Amino acid sequence: MRADAQRNRDKVLAAAVRMFAEEGLDVHLERIAKEASVGSATLYRNFATREALIEAVYRNEVAQLCDAVPGLLAAKPPFDALHAWTRLFLDYVTTKYGMIDALRAIAATGNSPYGQSRDMIRAAITALMDPCVAVGAIRTDISPADLATALEGIALTSARPEQRERAERLLDLTLDGLRVSAA
Repeated sequence: MRADAQRNRDKVLAAAVRMFAEEGLDVHLERIAKEASVGSATLYRNFATREALIEAVYRNEVAQLCDAVPGLLAAKPPFDALHAWTRLFLDYVTTKYGMIDALRAIAATGNSPYGQSRDMIRAAITALMDPCVAVGAIRTDISPADLATALEGIALTSARPEQRERAERLLDLTLDGLRVSAA
């Protein structure tokens, strides 16, 4: 993809995330194109349907969440990086909350966006937990799959923006349970 075409695609995705979060999934695609400062043809060239745009937004957000791991590990001690990433995970889940029905509809067609995303998130969790184990910061009897399940549970029960404080308390409780001193 040419650099200008990639920039336009990225602008559409960023505008779609904002508008879906603020206004819901019924926002007109032409308004998203205008918000992204691109023409409708550019939007439709990249995303032929609303479903294609929604799925691309979801996959892009998962990639950004997972791509944050190396930077966090470079900037923070391992446990602090894990802690910071769980907050990014909450941000990710909160912005996707309004898209859940559309994502389920896409999955019902047999084109599930979840499988690969779940693997990417588990790989990110593994990349965060391994250095924590190496420095003795967390227990060794908790697997990345266990933590992923806990995060999914918190997301399912506390994904709404107005539940953020509760979600952070649940994350702190979960992370405290991971610490070596909690064993």
